[in-house]
Amino acid sequence: MPFELRPHPMATLRPESSYLQRVWKESVYPLARQIGVTIVLPRVSPQPHTGRAFEGYQYAKAEGTAREYTHRILRAFFQEQQDIGKLSVLVRLAKEIGLDPNEFRSALQARQYAEAHREALHYAYDLAGIIAVPTIVIGEQILSGVQDRQTLRDVINEELREQRRKSA
Repeated sequence: MPFELRPHPMATLRPESSYLQRVWKESVYPLARQIGVTIVLPRVSPQPHTGRAFEGYQYAKAEGTAREYTHRILRAFFQEQQDIGKLSVLVRLAKEIGLDPNEFRSALQARQYAEAHREALHYAYDLAGIIAVPTIVIGEQILSGVQDRQTLRDVINEELREQRRKSA
């Protein structure tokens, strides 16, 4: 689901900052190694605003390729260190997954999906109460931020027990 920690015009963070260096070293990299995910702290500085990329997500969703789009954008940013704040980068990535690059560019330039993105953010911020990424919802529990494997297992097992109790 779309979520922007620092939407425009709020300043984004710089990857060379001690805060991001520490968080990635202490949390992100260990978890990624644990679950076998290749990820790097992108050197794009400052980090790009992602509103346009999320409008692209809304376009891809309307075209039935939201999953492919999301995967490609995340890989481009967190593995290939591409600047997903640039329209030219987004258009190239959209083309790679089979979207029409001219239609995609036109839709983003015309802000055709801006309202759909605003609605998704409204849902995340105001209705779902999301304040961090990642946020995982399991049953009634909302887990904000990076969670270790055991915490996830415990919460999932608790939810399964609760579902069995309700259906008994």
